[in-house]
Amino acid sequence: MATTIDSSNAVQAAKKKHLGIPEAIFVEDVESFMKQPGNDTADAVLRKLDEQYQKYKYMELNLAQKKQRLKSQIPQIKQTLEILRHMQKKKDTTDPMETHFLLADNVYCKASVPPTDKVCLWLGANVMLEYDIDEAQALLEKNLAVASRNLDSLEEDLDFLRDQFTTTEVNMARVYNWDVKRRSKDNLLKSAEKKWARGAGRGVVQRCNPETYMSANCLFFHWTSS
Repeated sequence: MATTIDSSNAVQAAKKKHLGIPEAIFVEDVESFMKQPGNDTADAVLRKLDEQYQKYKYMELNLAQKKQRLKSQIPQIKQTLEILRHMQKKKDTTDPMETHFLLADNVYCKASVPPTDKVCLWLGANVMLEYDIDEAQALLEKNLAVASRNLDSLEEDLDFLRDQFTTTEVNMARVYNWDVKRRSKDNLLKSAEKKWARGAGRGVVQRCNPETYMSANCLFFHWTSS
């Protein structure tokens, strides 16, 4: 009983983890699938599957952009933390800290910074706040942990999304192949009907062999003409 509950919880956790990404259900029995309401023709089903595929592509683009932003933010946070740790060591001394600060793109200026226990952090949207070094370090460590956790979650979502790509592509191929076989069978039946109609019009009835009953050449008869 405990194992069943744990398995159920694991499934629910997985669904919540990928919340917002619909799961592509593998079409195992195409014949039964095409009989479901709304699946009137193969073309209509293929259009719906293609729309679903395009939605997955759009989700992949958004997730990839988020991943790129996080991958650029994490090194910046780590670099800022290193600077704060260095300032933490220097704040109780009287020696100034020699450094370079950015004036413009690829333009740096040398500076001498006296010991201090205050720093200013950019929070985004042109907002900067002053913090104690300890507070700033705690805030950045928290942001680093959140960013790393979000990056891992994005990696899992992208892997899940790739699985949905594969399932959707396989479903489209299976429906398309089913439709090709159906059309081929219909064409064969129509061809047999035309041959029979031409033979019947000339007064010729083909002899049927019980062993080949229901074949293309003996589709409508189960008797032997005399």
